[in-house]
Amino acid sequence: MPSKAKKGKAAKPSKDDQKALALWAADCAEHVLPYFEKEYPKDDRPRKAIEACRTWARTGVFKMADVRRDSLAAHAAARTAPEDSAARFAARAAGQAVATAHVYSHAFGAAWYGAKAAKAAGIAGESEWQHKRIPKRLRSIVKKMTK
Repeated sequence: MPSKAKKGKAAKPSKDDQKALALWAADCAEHVLPYFEKEYPKDDRPRKAIEACRTWARTGVFKMADVRRDSLAAHAAARTAPEDSAARFAARAAGQAVATAHVYSHAFGAAWYGAKAAKAAGIAGESEWQHKRIPKRLRSIVKKMTK
């Protein structure tokens, strides 16, 4: 259940909702991860970031140093790929997903980069795929935050 909003501000999701958003972000990132792994099969930094995201959502164990390390590593992997490539956007999606453990709104970065990765790969329908996977209880939060 989202916490109550302060006057003039959107409600911040509860810790359980943040974890659910993190799992959704991990799904979004993992869905496009093959675009990166096809080009860079030996670079596991984005995959490790997604795994760290899922571990946090499952256990609740949070160490900012670990989240930061895994997020920055995925973004460093992204920089090895060409500008505006599906591989680059896919790695960035992973970096955003793990950062959801720190700030819930990073989940939307994972979805946004996931959609950009699919578009760069010439694949339509990624946003629809993502929307279908948002937990029903969070759809109103997502809708408010993406306006």
